[in-house]
Amino acid sequence: MLSKLFESIYSKIFVAIVIERSKSVVYIQVSSKKHTPKNYHKSFETTEFSTKMKEYIDSFTGESPFSYICVLDYSEDQGAIPTCSTKDMSVFGDFSASKMMCHENEWAYFTSATGIETIKKTYAEVGIDFIFSSFSVLSSFFKDKIDTHLGLFVLLEDNYITLGVFDKTKLLFGEHLNVEHDNDQDDMMMDSTDSEIDLDLDSSIDLDDIDSMSDIDGLDDFGDIEDLDAIDEIDEFSQSQDDEILDEEEDFLVQDPSGFNEDYQRFIAIQSSVNRFYKDSKYQSKFIETVYIADAIGVSPDLKTYLEEEMFFSVFVRHIDLGGEIIDLAKAELK
Repeated sequence: MLSKLFESIYSKIFVAIVIERSKSVVYIQVSSKKHTPKNYHKSFETTEFSTKMKEYIDSFTGESPFSYICVLDYSEDQGAIPTCSTKDMSVFGDFSASKMMCHENEWAYFTSATGIETIKKTYAEVGIDFIFSSFSVLSSFFKDKIDTHLGLFVLLEDNYITLGVFDKTKLLFGEHLNVEHDNDQDDMMMDSTDSEIDLDLDSSIDLDDIDSMSDIDGLDDFGDIEDLDAIDEIDEFSQSQDDEILDEEEDFLVQDPSGFNEDYQRFIAIQSSVNRFYKDSKYQSKFIETVYIADAIGVSPDLKTYLEEEMFFSVFVRHIDLGGEIIDLAKAELK
């Protein structure tokens, strides 16, 4: 009775923390029964928890006893498997060092047990109420499509790609990939395109293996289609009059190298995952025709083009507000 009374007096403060490549973004939502929710966010140029970050969070949470701190799991060692059965899990790896969560008793997602402890210690000063998996975000965001379609569903973060093949709520395959964009990789990618770009379906890049990670105890869930902005016009080559006609492959070479390489790396990573899904006998392979992308970073149209022209997918892209989606997951947990 008293708790209901206090809830009517005080606002609920939701805090979502998202770690990106070189910064942290803190999203705040102040929610009350009497007023429309107010949203705030602020970026901090560090991936570590800082005094300034704590001060920013405290400036909101200090106003109400109903405050909830959420973090998007940034552990590299996470993934998803198409079973919740303990006896069947061993087919997909060794999960003795992992935290595991079942999703609607159909499939499971996991993360590093040490990674979870690291997150809790990192944010001990403010306290963590929820740690959400990228797979929770992906499955919630695309629930309308996952429930009724067969397709590849992809969440694009700054440094990560989370993807799952779903067939009408049933997970067939899942991976969480770390796609780095350092200078060495950029150089290697440009070397490979000195004369032409070969987007062979059998091509792949080497990705660090995701370590396999015991059943989770008491841990909360770690958890309309929009067109992308038109790509900037491609610069023209300076060539003689006799050599003015350029083919499409040459056009790609004059794009901004960093932007081109990041899109191409994401394409290759997705392509490699699809190949593993098709070729690995552990998975119930089905032919994929459609890809749904949740874009949290504002990727260029190139990625969509690669997937459509080189893998013959139908591709649909939705913008996702990661902070808002995480806060929605927290609200669902509290109901």
